[in-house]
Amino acid sequence: MQIERLVRMIFYIVSREQVTAKELADYFNVSTRTIYRDITTLTLSGIPITSKKGTGGGISLMDGYALNKSFLTTEEQVQVYQGLQILQASNYPDAEQALTKIDALFNQSLSDDWLEIDFSYWGSSEEEKITISDLRRALTKKHVLTFEYFNSELQQSERKVDPLRLIFKSHAWYIVGYCHHNHAVRVFRLSRMKRINVLSESFERSLPKDFSLADSTYEVNYSTFKLLFLPEMSYRLFDEFQEQQVERCPNGNYLVTVQYPLNEWTYHRLLSFGPYVEILEPAEARKELKRRALKIAQKYD
Repeated sequence: MQIERLVRMIFYIVSREQVTAKELADYFNVSTRTIYRDITTLTLSGIPITSKKGTGGGISLMDGYALNKSFLTTEEQVQVYQGLQILQASNYPDAEQALTKIDALFNQSLSDDWLEIDFSYWGSSEEEKITISDLRRALTKKHVLTFEYFNSELQQSERKVDPLRLIFKSHAWYIVGYCHHNHAVRVFRLSRMKRINVLSESFERSLPKDFSLADSTYEVNYSTFKLLFLPEMSYRLFDEFQEQQVERCPNGNYLVTVQYPLNEWTYHRLLSFGPYVEILEPAEARKELKRRALKIAQKYD
C-alpha cells in the first residue's frame, strides 16, 4: 500500500541521511517514476524533502527537520506508540530507546501505562505470577521451563519443556515446546500450566520449519450442543462464547449453539453453570449431565 511505503520511505531516508531515487526504487521494488511520484506526495503533505542532482547528490530531508503531526494524525501516532509499548511490555531489546525517540519525534507526551499482560489467575499470590516478560526471556534466551500441567481430562503431570513459540489462538495463549517427557514437540495451554519456573538451564533446539499448529492437535470428535441459559448467566455468555453462537429468546433466555466434544472437559464446563443451563441437544449429553447432577445431589442427602 502507498501509505505504508511512504512512511517506510521517510524512515529509510532519515536513517541514511541521503539516498538516490534508484536506491529507493530497488529497495521498495518499484520504478523510479513511482519514487518521484511518492516524493511529490510527501512534499505536498508538508515533508521538506530536497533533491540534488549530479555527483554526490541525492534525496534527503531538510537539515533540522523533525517529523510531526503534519504527516501522521494523532490517532496514527498513538497506534505507533502503542505498538512500541507492547514490545516494551515484553522487554523487547531497545524498545524503551525507540519509545524515547518517538516521544521526541512526535513532540508530545503519550500515555505509557495502558498495557499489562499477566498470565496468572485472579487471586493468585505474587509467587505464582507469570508475565509475558518471563516467557519472552525463556523463549528468546532459550531457557528451559518446568511446570505442573493439567490436560483436558484434568490429569496432572510434571513437565520440563524447551519453549519454542508463544501463540495466541481462539481466546487462549499456548506454549509450543519440546517436551522432555514425551521426547517430542507438544502444545501446552497456558491456563493449564501451574507453578511455572524459568530455569537457568539453556537449550539450543529450534522449532521444526514444517511445524503446523493444526498438525499438533489431537483428533477429537465434536457434537453440536444446543444449550438453554437463564438470564442470570448472561454476564458469562459473551465472555465464553462467540457472538454468532448466542441467540436471545423472546422470554429473555439465551439459546447457545456450540461444538463440544463428549468428554470430561465438556461436562465439567457445563456443570460450572449450575442450574442456569439446560442441555437441549444432544440427548446423550443431556442424559449424562443429569446422571452427574443426581450423583452430586446424593452427596447432600
